[in-house]
Amino acid sequence: MENGRKRQKNVSVTVSFAKVCTDRRMRGEMATLGIPQNTIEILKKYNFTFQKKFGQNFLIDTHVLDKIIQAAGITKEDFVLEIGPGIGTMTQYLCENARKVAAVEIDRNLIPILSETLSGYNNVTVIPGDILKLDINWLAKEYNGGRPIKVVANLPYYITTPIIMGLFENHVPLESITIMVQKEVADRMQAEPGTKAYGALSLAVQYYANPKIVANVPPNCFMPRPKIGSAVIKLSCHEKPPIGVQDEKLLFRIIRASFNQRRKTLQNGLNNSPEIALSKELIAEAIAELKLPPAVRGEALNLQEFAALSNIIGKKMKK
Repeated sequence: MENGRKRQKNVSVTVSFAKVCTDRRMRGEMATLGIPQNTIEILKKYNFTFQKKFGQNFLIDTHVLDKIIQAAGITKEDFVLEIGPGIGTMTQYLCENARKVAAVEIDRNLIPILSETLSGYNNVTVIPGDILKLDINWLAKEYNGGRPIKVVANLPYYITTPIIMGLFENHVPLESITIMVQKEVADRMQAEPGTKAYGALSLAVQYYANPKIVANVPPNCFMPRPKIGSAVIKLSCHEKPPIGVQDEKLLFRIIRASFNQRRKTLQNGLNNSPEIALSKELIAEAIAELKLPPAVRGEALNLQEFAALSNIIGKKMKK
């Protein structure tokens, strides 16, 4: 009798799952990969093996997927660049909300899967390759007439910073970047001066965009489960930087030097850096010109103060 009850329960779950898929299709929606059973089914069909080197963790929570689409503000007028579509879970949602989607996938074993899971959409282009080697400015010109684009991604933790900074530093026309990242990294992006999370990444991101965490995502929303929590963060890109700086490259050299040795004073950090070609005395003068105490640390300065320091140091380096 107990076994009969279990079988009946399993049948009801299967019917419910099938009904969800049918209901979505009746509403003109084909995105069903956010349902765990469908993800398992497609992975088994292709005998897919997760590759640790690519940091693969696929989303299996429809509520989180809906939050990402909502936070990104995707409309039928938008061209969206997705980085790392995986099996196409979020790609399906993007296709149903955007005008055009380009999805860049480095794992070629996923290309045949994407061909199947995205076969119902005519507004998506899958690009096999490494996003760090792709000319995204060309993509923006080709698919969006060079106008600012929206980027959406579930990023591998190990490559989050190179991808984000690559987008910013290559001056890709960007409206926003809405990404799933490690919770700790999201905290660092929106951190304020004087906090433990505040650092070079905080300043770099805030120079180019306004960061805001829109959702915290626990490990059970992924397959396989990561060991740590994640967060969705939206970076709303500035049309122009919020501060005036004469030499952007020098600004970031100063920021890096200030946080390379967090326990040291700002003066010693800059003096120890091979990237700052200035004597200790002149560095001390520059800090004094900002009316900052000699023992101040880099973590105490905000973006405006770093910009001012960069402009002062730049002038002294030219003398």
